[in-house]
Amino acid sequence: MVTSGALRAWALGLPGAHEEETWGAATFRVGAKIFVILHDEDRVASVKASKADQAELIAGDPETYRIASHTGRFGWVAVQLDSADPTELRSVVLEAWRRTAPKRLQLALPDELRALLPRR
Repeated sequence: MVTSGALRAWALGLPGAHEEETWGAATFRVGAKIFVILHDEDRVASVKASKADQAELIAGDPETYRIASHTGRFGWVAVQLDSADPTELRSVVLEAWRRTAPKRLQLALPDELRALLPRR
Protein backbone atom coordinates (compact mmCIF):
# COMPACT_ATOMS: atom_id res chain seq x y z
CA MET A 1 0.00 0.00 0.00
CA VAL A 2 1.20 3.50 -0.85
CA THR A 3 -0.14 6.62 0.83
CA SER A 4 -0.69 9.89 -0.99
CA GLY A 5 1.86 11.42 1.41
CA ALA A 6 4.52 8.91 0.37
CA LEU A 7 3.82 9.49 -3.32
CA ARG A 8 4.01 13.26 -2.79
CA ALA A 9 7.34 12.91 -0.95
CA TRP A 10 8.80 10.69 -3.69
CA ALA A 11 7.78 13.12 -6.43
CA LEU A 12 8.93 16.26 -4.62
CA GLY A 13 12.24 14.61 -3.66
CA LEU A 14 13.31 14.50 -7.30
CA PRO A 15 15.57 17.21 -8.75
CA GLY A 16 13.61 20.14 -10.19
CA ALA A 17 10.21 18.76 -9.17
CA HIS A 18 7.45 20.96 -7.79
CA GLU A 19 3.75 20.65 -7.01
CA GLU A 20 1.02 22.67 -8.66
CA GLU A 21 -2.75 22.29 -8.36
CA THR A 22 -4.47 21.78 -11.70
CA TRP A 23 -7.95 20.42 -12.48
CA GLY A 24 -8.58 20.17 -8.72
CA ALA A 25 -5.71 17.71 -8.28
CA ALA A 26 -2.09 17.89 -7.21
CA THR A 27 0.19 17.70 -10.23
CA PHE A 28 3.92 17.08 -9.95
CA ARG A 29 6.03 18.70 -12.59
CA VAL A 30 9.48 19.40 -13.89
CA GLY A 31 9.21 22.88 -15.33
CA ALA A 32 5.78 23.00 -16.95
CA LYS A 33 5.68 19.27 -17.77
CA ILE A 34 3.56 16.95 -15.59
CA PHE A 35 4.85 13.50 -14.63
CA VAL A 36 2.38 12.52 -11.84
CA ILE A 37 -1.18 13.57 -11.01
CA LEU A 38 -2.52 12.73 -7.54
CA HIS A 39 -6.27 12.40 -7.10
CA ASP A 40 -6.48 12.26 -3.27
CA GLU A 41 -10.23 11.72 -3.08
CA ASP A 42 -10.00 8.61 -5.25
CA ARG A 43 -6.71 7.31 -3.81
CA VAL A 44 -5.57 7.13 -7.42
CA ALA A 45 -2.56 8.62 -9.19
CA SER A 46 -1.93 9.00 -12.90
CA VAL A 47 1.68 8.44 -13.89
CA LYS A 48 3.42 9.16 -17.18
CA ALA A 49 4.68 6.01 -18.90
CA SER A 50 5.51 4.70 -22.34
CA LYS A 51 2.91 2.63 -24.18
CA ALA A 52 5.13 -0.45 -23.67
CA ASP A 53 5.48 0.20 -19.91
CA GLN A 54 1.74 0.85 -19.68
CA ALA A 55 0.96 -2.53 -21.25
CA GLU A 56 3.48 -4.34 -19.04
CA LEU A 57 2.20 -2.75 -15.81
CA ILE A 58 -1.44 -3.50 -16.61
CA ALA A 59 -0.67 -7.09 -17.65
CA GLY A 60 1.37 -7.65 -14.49
CA ASP A 61 -1.18 -6.23 -12.03
CA PRO A 62 -4.55 -5.30 -13.56
CA GLU A 63 -6.11 -4.64 -10.13
CA THR A 64 -3.57 -1.89 -9.46
CA TYR A 65 -2.85 -0.44 -12.91
CA ARG A 66 -5.21 0.58 -15.70
CA ILE A 67 -5.19 2.92 -18.67
CA ALA A 68 -5.53 6.49 -17.40
CA SER A 69 -8.54 8.44 -18.57
CA HIS A 70 -7.80 11.32 -20.96
CA THR A 71 -4.05 10.60 -21.15
CA GLY A 72 -4.02 6.82 -21.50
CA ARG A 73 -3.62 7.02 -25.26
CA PHE A 74 -0.20 8.58 -24.59
CA GLY A 75 0.88 5.74 -22.27
CA TRP A 76 -0.18 7.15 -18.89
CA VAL A 77 -1.34 4.66 -16.25
CA ALA A 78 -3.82 5.11 -13.42
CA VAL A 79 -2.57 3.53 -10.21
CA GLN A 80 -4.78 2.37 -7.33
CA LEU A 81 -2.59 3.39 -4.39
CA ASP A 82 -4.21 0.99 -1.91
CA SER A 83 -2.98 -2.04 -3.82
CA ALA A 84 0.30 -0.69 -5.24
CA ASP A 85 3.61 -2.27 -4.33
CA PRO A 86 5.72 0.60 -2.89
CA THR A 87 8.98 -0.49 -4.49
CA GLU A 88 7.45 -0.93 -7.93
CA LEU A 89 5.48 2.33 -7.80
CA ARG A 90 8.50 4.31 -6.69
CA SER A 91 10.37 2.95 -9.69
CA VAL A 92 7.43 3.88 -11.96
CA VAL A 93 7.42 7.44 -10.56
CA LEU A 94 11.18 7.71 -11.05
CA GLU A 95 10.85 6.56 -14.65
CA ALA A 96 8.05 9.10 -15.22
CA TRP A 97 10.31 11.84 -13.87
CA ARG A 98 13.17 10.66 -16.09
CA ARG A 99 10.89 10.78 -19.15
CA THR A 100 10.08 14.40 -18.25
CA ALA A 101 13.27 15.91 -16.80
CA PRO A 102 15.93 17.54 -18.95
CA LYS A 103 19.34 15.83 -19.09
CA ARG A 104 20.95 18.36 -16.71
CA LEU A 105 18.46 17.39 -13.97
CA GLN A 106 18.79 13.69 -14.73
CA LEU A 107 22.51 14.03 -14.05
CA ALA A 108 21.67 15.49 -10.62
CA LEU A 109 19.75 12.38 -9.56
CA PRO A 110 21.41 10.88 -6.46
CA ASP A 111 22.95 7.43 -6.89
CA GLU A 112 20.57 5.83 -4.35
CA LEU A 113 17.60 6.91 -6.51
CA ARG A 114 19.35 6.07 -9.78
CA ALA A 115 19.64 2.48 -8.48
CA LEU A 116 15.82 2.28 -8.25
CA LEU A 117 15.30 3.13 -11.92
CA PRO A 118 14.35 0.29 -14.24
CA ARG A 119 17.25 -0.95 -16.34
CA ARG A 120 17.22 0.17 -19.96
